[in-house]
Amino acid sequence: MKIKTFSMGGIHPAENKLTHEVPTIVAELPKQAIFPLGQHIGAPAKPVVQKGDKVKVGTMIAEAGGFVSAPIFSSVSGTVFKIDTAIDATGYRKPVIIINVEGDEWEESIDRSNKLEEVAAHPELTPELIVERIKNAGVVGMGGACFPTFIKLTPPPTAKAECVIINAVECEPYITADYRLMMEHADEILVGLELLMMGAKVTKGYIGIETNKPAAIELLSEKCAKKFNGTKYLVEVVPLKQRYPQGGEKQLVDAVIQRQVPAPPAIPVNVGAIVQNVGTAFAVYEAVMKNKPLFERYTTVTGKKLANPGNFQVRMGTPMINLIDACGGMPEGDNKLLAGGPMMGKALTSVEVPICKGTNSVTIISDEEARRKEPQPCIRCAKCVGVCPMGLEPYLLAKLSEVKNWERAESEDITSCIECGSCHYTCPAHRPLLDNIRLGKATVMGIIRSRAAKK
Repeated sequence: MKIKTFSMGGIHPAENKLTHEVPTIVAELPKQAIFPLGQHIGAPAKPVVQKGDKVKVGTMIAEAGGFVSAPIFSSVSGTVFKIDTAIDATGYRKPVIIINVEGDEWEESIDRSNKLEEVAAHPELTPELIVERIKNAGVVGMGGACFPTFIKLTPPPTAKAECVIINAVECEPYITADYRLMMEHADEILVGLELLMMGAKVTKGYIGIETNKPAAIELLSEKCAKKFNGTKYLVEVVPLKQRYPQGGEKQLVDAVIQRQVPAPPAIPVNVGAIVQNVGTAFAVYEAVMKNKPLFERYTTVTGKKLANPGNFQVRMGTPMINLIDACGGMPEGDNKLLAGGPMMGKALTSVEVPICKGTNSVTIISDEEARRKEPQPCIRCAKCVGVCPMGLEPYLLAKLSEVKNWERAESEDITSCIECGSCHYTCPAHRPLLDNIRLGKATVMGIIRSRAAKK
């Protein structure tokens, strides 16, 4: 078995997959659900309900706010309490819809049966219909980026898709939601992959899985051989070396098909690949075959001091504190709460932040683990350069951001940074490299947008 990986940089932090073999349980319904309107890249959704309206599970409560946007659906039944603002994962107050939960009444159009629906039994499915159903169901990338899925399936005329790559890497420490999804819903994921290949009008598919998940590699390899044998589809499970950040789109494309995606604005489809998270493939199956909008997801709740860390199938809008309480409550002492894993997750200011489309993990790090060491002067060791998966010079980008030299930062390709934190992790001088680069990248991207708007 040939083990592949990407060609440049990367690290191998301690895995800490505490919930690897913990079966997924269904989270209890909250008493009140909070739905941020900006759960995706692009324009925030626009409310289509108002205070006092009755909704069911699966009722659209906000429509797409533009082309790059996605609708939002209620995950609960009840009454719209108010349209207001609340703190989200960014730490800022953003527009939300708040619903008081009453019972659990679903829209009748949703197929709630456990019967596996195969594409062969639905001759009405065309690429256009598949993409339309995905769009209407509000499906976005479930790995964290939350880019509307239908847009990836309709690339510009200048780019031609050749394959779909399923991102089942889950290289971020602690998180196991995707692994449990693969072990518990492999058949649905493969139908989702078939639908994605149909929607993209390609016949080749890959599923990239790191070698620390041998059971998932074996299970999906067996099911792929059985499902796609004798069909027009060529699907391969690709074992990948354990290496962070292999889950990054560009790194995954490099690892699986040995093609390098150029600097922005280039995207994977420019080299023939459409990358979708394994959770997205499952959501596509439910949207197309079960008429189920995206309103729940698999999420890991974890931390070394958590009494009972676990994996949950959770309705979006559920406050994180509900899941933390289901795991035994917040540990004593000072803790850092993250939406996501320790490498790319965002530190939160409130335990009331709701689970959203991109929330693959709620991670609790103790104060002794999270506390940073005092930064020292850069010793010019170049470790940050060696681990950068984008071939950048992090020490330089961080310094340019610190002194606000935006023109030079742009010329040094700061917008190519994927914010993986490998540089920050490996720096022996404990320099806040990622903090400075993230600030600089956001500033430079704003300058680029402003410049484009004036043309």
